[in-house]
Formats: sequence, structure tokens, C-alpha cells
Amino acid sequence: MRIIVLSDVHGNCLALETVVEDAKKKGFDQIVCNGDMIQSGPQPHETVQLLRELKCPVVMGNSDAWLMTGIETDAHLISEERRKKLDIVREWSLSKLNDEDRAFINSFQPTVIVELGGDKHLLAFHGSPTSFDQALLPSTPEDEFQEILKPYAGHILTGGHTHLQFTRRLRDSQNFFFNPGSVGVAVNPEHTNEQNLLDPWAEYAILTVEKFNTRLEFVRVILDMDKMTEVYRASDRPFADEMMDQYTSYK
Repeated sequence: MRIIVLSDVHGNCLALETVVEDAKKKGFDQIVCNGDMIQSGPQPHETVQLLRELKCPVVMGNSDAWLMTGIETDAHLISEERRKKLDIVREWSLSKLNDEDRAFINSFQPTVIVELGGDKHLLAFHGSPTSFDQALLPSTPEDEFQEILKPYAGHILTGGHTHLQFTRRLRDSQNFFFNPGSVGVAVNPEHTNEQNLLDPWAEYAILTVEKFNTRLEFVRVILDMDKMTEVYRASDRPFADEMMDQYTSYK
């Protein structure tokens, strides 16, 4: 069983198309999405259309729940200036979605279970199995990390939310947790320039389970940044230039 695991597309259909094209070359049995698919990017409607074509299970992330409801579950983490900009982008995103798009987004599930063969299963969620706002990080203290995931250690676990590719072992279990990174907004938290926090690539993961063997591969696919700039400018998304200014390049 070969599973493509995606997360945090954030309405960047160009990045999603790039990942799907790369994944098709490698081959897979199924795609699973860990949430935050639609809100904030330049192509909300186009992203919905492609996800519907892929016919893959999608987890509800915090940003898409907020897009649909307007209920702020993490307002305490965001400055007032940033919140105002996010509200403007949210209204723009909603204006690009039709009734079928909205119904599709509202069908996203809190968690998704995928059978991997034998007695193995993949449990997909956004932040944690119980909260799409909960952040699991490489730096999360070990005891805290294990306590959060202990009830679910019978599964291989995958989440998103933090836009970081990493894996951690589950205590007293053969299983593990992994984050596939972000398709649409890959973050570099170690960058020394605060204006250049986004990487010019799309991230995803490939989980392969064959009888007694399990393999996890993290993938980065370079994005066409010239085309990305064209997409943002053509979209009329508010603050498009400001968003593009966050991307960096590596010589």
C-alpha cells in the first residue's frame, strides 16, 4: 500500500498540481489530506475543484473551519493587525466559492482512518487527534508529546498544522507520527530574515507499507515561482505582493 499524504495546501492550486504531477510519476494507491486545504491562497475555487477530482479523504483543518464559520479558535495567537488582514482575505476567499464548493469543504472530517493492509491503519488529523489547533512540533517535550498521542498509538499517525516535515516515534509502540509538511506554504522557521520565511517548494510525504516493511519518504518539489507570481497577481487576492515577498530563494 502506497499512500500520498498532503497537508496545508492553503488555496495554492499551482502547488497542489505540482505535487500531484510528481506523485503520479512515482505511483500511489491513495491520497490523504491532513487539512487546511482552501483558505488564504490565491486559488480557493480551483483547489476545491482539483480535490474533488482526486476523490481523496480530507481532514478539516483550523483555517478551513474558520473560513466556513468565522469562529476564531486561535485569535489569542494572532496580532490585531494580522487578524484584520486575515479577515479581508477570508471575505475574498468566500466570494470565490460557490454553494457546491462550500458544501464540499463542510464535508471535511475531524479525522480520517485509512486501512493499510493486515492490521495496520493510518490515522490522519490536522493538529492532534482531538484538536485541529493543537501544535505537535519537533520541540514538543517528550512526555507531553507521548501523552497526547498515547491513546492512538495503535495506528501510524499523521498530522499537519505546523508546516514542518518531521517524524517522531511513539513510545511502547512500533508505530510513529509524521508531518508531511506543507504543499502550499512551506515554512522555514530557522531563516534569519523575518521577511523571507517561506520556501520555494511544495512538500509532501509517501508512506509505503508492504507486509512487514514500512517506508516513509519526505519529498520537496521545486515550484515555478515566476508562474506563482503570475497566479497571485492575476487572482486579485488582497495583499498578494506582500505574500509573495515572504518567499526566499537559495543560491
